[in-house]
Amino acid sequence: MQPLEGLDAAFLSLETPTTPLHVGAVLVLDPPEGARSLFSPSTRYAQIRRVIAQRLHLVGPLRQRALRVPLGLHHPVWVDDPDFELDDHLSRASLPSPGGRAELDAFVAAAMSRPLDPDRPLWEMFVVEGLDGDRTALIAKVHHAILDGVSGASILAAFLDLSPRARIVAAPPEPWDPAPLPGSAQMLRYAASSLSHQPAQVLTTLDAGVEAIADLGMHNRELRSRGESPPPAFFSAPRTSINGAVSNRKRFSSLSIPLDDAKLVRRVLGGTVNDVLLAGVAGGLRRLLAARGESVERALVAMVPVSTRPEGGVDGGGLGNQLSAMLVSLATDIDDPVQRLGAIARSTRAAKEQEQLHRGRLVGDVAQIAAPGLVSRVARAVAGTRLFDRVRPPFNVMVSGIKGPDFPLFCAGSRVEAMYPVGPIAEGVGLNVTVFSYLDQLQFGLLACRKLLPELDDLAASIDDALGELVGCALDAQGATG
Repeated sequence: MQPLEGLDAAFLSLETPTTPLHVGAVLVLDPPEGARSLFSPSTRYAQIRRVIAQRLHLVGPLRQRALRVPLGLHHPVWVDDPDFELDDHLSRASLPSPGGRAELDAFVAAAMSRPLDPDRPLWEMFVVEGLDGDRTALIAKVHHAILDGVSGASILAAFLDLSPRARIVAAPPEPWDPAPLPGSAQMLRYAASSLSHQPAQVLTTLDAGVEAIADLGMHNRELRSRGESPPPAFFSAPRTSINGAVSNRKRFSSLSIPLDDAKLVRRVLGGTVNDVLLAGVAGGLRRLLAARGESVERALVAMVPVSTRPEGGVDGGGLGNQLSAMLVSLATDIDDPVQRLGAIARSTRAAKEQEQLHRGRLVGDVAQIAAPGLVSRVARAVAGTRLFDRVRPPFNVMVSGIKGPDFPLFCAGSRVEAMYPVGPIAEGVGLNVTVFSYLDQLQFGLLACRKLLPELDDLAASIDDALGELVGCALDAQGATG
């Protein structure tokens, strides 16, 4: 038995029927030119299945269940699943005609709306046929308890190659022989042993928390003394129509823009590529709320995950979640897009300084000492009472950026043409925007509550327009100085 660490366990405990906490990736696969006739749908599925079957042993958690402790007394444990069958997790589907982006996005939305089976390893994949251009999609869906954005990319890499010819992966030295599942008595003994160390850990975490709060207060006073604004606080975000109690029905929309466009804006107007992405989301949300006739006087707030992994990356830190988070003002109360980008860059800078004070450990430490049973009951009570229909959200939107490879990848002989990420939705927050860089493109995956954001495609188009506006401003400024 391997106990789940704090954040990994928290993602299981915080899950509700309306907020399943899995993440995903949508890979669009294009067979090689001149060999399309050899890549029939049945052949493609068989090839993809063979690659996954041969490499499952490279990612241990894909054959493990998260076994919960009775009464939620302590964190769940990872155990090998003696009933594991690949075909319980890999399925084949086909899009309706014409098989374009709209049909694929609708399939992704339906797949992401369904929770994973808690009595099996927490993942599934879909091989989706019928895409226009004789293409196929591979949709991977994995619970957040297993991975974060960085480790998720490494899991996908286990099933991908650098050329159309699949690399040879050595078989494991010994056949997989899972032990029987532990019984309730064994799990309770584990919980009792672990809880005996809890009081000392609680005191250590409380001391660290008090110290972190004092440091943050001092840091914010220093910022104000320099005439700068501190980052937003939790629950300081304004109430908007995209925030509220979420439903279990989702929408998904994908978008791709040239990476060079974001780099041009960064180089000419300042900030980072992530700041440019945040500015695009901010501009898109301004347009959406204006179209709804909604005036928001205070700036919207984005929650931005921050990786706390060491320089060794996944190899140096393993899978699971090594994350912190920072809150950033989206400066949606500023009309001028260039000034808005500058304000976002300043807010991001201040948030990074604040996050570095506690080095991202506080969130994980608190999650480590939290009782899963209590956390789960609170999360379900918040969802069941529709609390966020009446109070401010903790933030307005989640925005995450993940750096991917700038070289082509292949899956079972087919080239990965595009790779769209899918992030989770939190209670009270109807929108997640995750961006993945691949080759020369920035590929957006927008997941939203269908009730709060039925016009998600319009928002994706508005984000594209807002980023285009920034590119235009950068070209004008470049021409004026050139």
